[in-house]
Amino acid sequence: MSADGLIVVDKPAGMTSHDVVARIRRLAKTRRVGHGGTLDPMATGVLIIGVNRATRLLTYVIGSGKSYTATIRLGQSTITDDAEGEVTATAPADGVTDEAIHEGLARQRGEIDQVPSAVSAIKINGQRAYKRVREGEQVELPARRVTVSRLDVLAIRRGDGHIDVDVDVTCSSGTYIRAIARDLGSALGVGGHLTALRRTAVGGLTLAEARTLEQLEQVAPDVVSLPMSQAARQAFPQREATADEARVLSHGGPLAPAGIDGPYAVFAPSGEVLAIVSEREGRARAEIVLAPA
Repeated sequence: MSADGLIVVDKPAGMTSHDVVARIRRLAKTRRVGHGGTLDPMATGVLIIGVNRATRLLTYVIGSGKSYTATIRLGQSTITDDAEGEVTATAPADGVTDEAIHEGLARQRGEIDQVPSAVSAIKINGQRAYKRVREGEQVELPARRVTVSRLDVLAIRRGDGHIDVDVDVTCSSGTYIRAIARDLGSALGVGGHLTALRRTAVGGLTLAEARTLEQLEQVAPDVVSLPMSQAARQAFPQREATADEARVLSHGGPLAPAGIDGPYAVFAPSGEVLAIVSEREGRARAEIVLAPA
């Protein structure tokens, strides 16, 4: 069975995040595998997989900021806001200027209220939104406050009646890149959808650490690329504990505060990660204890 830790997978197109989890379970020879932050089947790039005890870190991974490169096609709308859905409207985009594209994207930078794509995994009264849409229901999701800290234009390529815009995005968790494409197309009056999406980073974990499924198959079952303590060092702020503090924390007891914005990882003198901690009411308390029993 594989060790505890995280795997940064470079997800291929055409697979769901659950497909990747199933593949890793077979390679790692353990059922204790989960993922931190779903990628649509069309999308490629960074998918964080937790193995064994590291599945407990995924709650924090999911909430991390994320970076993407993407291609927006102007001149065509789809039911899913990406290339996987049927086309619902077309309009010639030839008259759209580069300046208008830059201005339209500028309005989506910063803290914005974004309506998620209707074909999404968001639940409405206990049922996934995408299921309601596929059953023919008209779904309207409430806007969510998200932060788009970077939205840069990499290239503008003009085709026959359409325009492809390559962008580089860094955003908060919960941001829909498909919705950025949809809203740009809507603002320009020609419709828009996403034709390519590649996630380049989740928090501090990037494509530089990522391995393909083929590469992981070659080293199975030793597929964990970031052992538990290394994963915690890359994903969290850090605090080094004394031997006495390590003993207290490993039994779930509180520590004196250190003034670190949490959650943060606390390490034993040996370098082993002990717990993920947050400071509240004048004490540093463990949210999860990771030291082996």
